[in-house]
Parts: sequence; C-alpha cells; structure tokens
Amino acid sequence: MRSELFNSANQEAQTTQRWTLQSSKMLRTALGDDVISTKGAMVAYQGNIAFNHEGSGSVGKFMKKVLTSEDAPMMRVSGQGEVFFARTSSNIFMVQLEGDAITVNSSNLLAMDASIEWDIKRVQGAGIVTGGLFNLTLQGNGMVAVSCDGDPLLLDCSQQPTFVDPNAVVCWSANLVPGVHNSMNMKSMLRGGSGESFQLAFHGPGFVVVQPSEGYPTPTA
Repeated sequence: MRSELFNSANQEAQTTQRWTLQSSKMLRTALGDDVISTKGAMVAYQGNIAFNHEGSGSVGKFMKKVLTSEDAPMMRVSGQGEVFFARTSSNIFMVQLEGDAITVNSSNLLAMDASIEWDIKRVQGAGIVTGGLFNLTLQGNGMVAVSCDGDPLLLDCSQQPTFVDPNAVVCWSANLVPGVHNSMNMKSMLRGGSGESFQLAFHGPGFVVVQPSEGYPTPTA
C-alpha cells in the first residue's frame, strides 16, 4: 500500500521526552506522572490510559466556579502510554513553569503537569460592561500546553502600556494586573461605537500573548 500519509512527516515522533509537539497543532504526552487537561482536548491515545473528572480540589475553588460561571472542566489523565492533545486545528505552544506563574484564558488551556496548582482569578474592573472576565492562574513547576487560534504574538509590556482585545488575549505573566480600558469617547458611543470599545490594559515587567483572532467560532446547529 502506498500513500503520502506514510511519509515520515506524518508518523508519530518516537521520543523519550514527556512533551513533544508532533506538529504545530498536535501534542504528544508520554505518561508516567499524571496530566491535567481540559475536557475534549484528547484526540487519541495508546496504551493503558484512564480519564477521570478532575474536581476543583477545594470548596473555595468550587464556589468560584459556581459564582463566576468560569467554564474550565478538567480531567485527570493517568496510566502508561501516550496521549495526543489538540483543539480545532489550533496552534500549540509550551510554557515551562519554574516556580513562577502564568494567567491563561481557560478556553486556551490544553494540558499541564498535575503538579501545577491552579485557581480562578477575576480581572479587576471587568464588571457588567465587559460581561465579567475570569481566567486561570497556574503556578508551580511543570509544563503547560496552550492552544492559540493562529500564530501567537508575544508582546513585552515593560516598555509601554499594552492594550489587548479581551477575546484575543491568550495568556500573560501572572505578576501583571490588567485593568479595563475604555477607548471610546461619549460621542462615539452615541453614534453606535466601533466594536472595539474595551481592552485589557497591561503595563509592567512581563509579557502578554495575543492570538490573531477574537476567539474560536461557535458551532452552529
């Protein structure tokens, strides 16, 4: 049998590394220690693997999920073998945490080492006007896999204020405390606005990652 699929570029990359990008859109994870992933991120696996719902871990985090409606359903992946993660053909990039922290949009989180602690944080000043903005803060030692709708852009926030559409932001340094910036004056609001009224404002030592999209399209029935 002959097919271009049998070319080496399309075959599983054999490696002893725990985290391996098979391509820009597919992640291979070799299990040993457990992995936490968002539900629906697994596309294939080989070996003896178990998938179990990962609870909030504490009453406090559970109540935050209820009160904020933060939709970050997670599963614990355990066993021996390889698991492949992907999301809607989105690009994937890796972040190695070494005792530091990162804040991630929950819809962009793909998977992470189970050793990493997470919590739900609210963007200060993001009230009714912006619909409320809540994200996941990840902290500890281990790897984090993040999906991005297109090629990610890394912006340095230390030199000047940086403003990002809330739907385009992927993640940022957890030491940064974003505010909500309104770039529309009253005259523009009365005329109907531009659709680009509110942004997240970042300024300080750190970075923010932006995707060239305002979010994943909502499937239609």
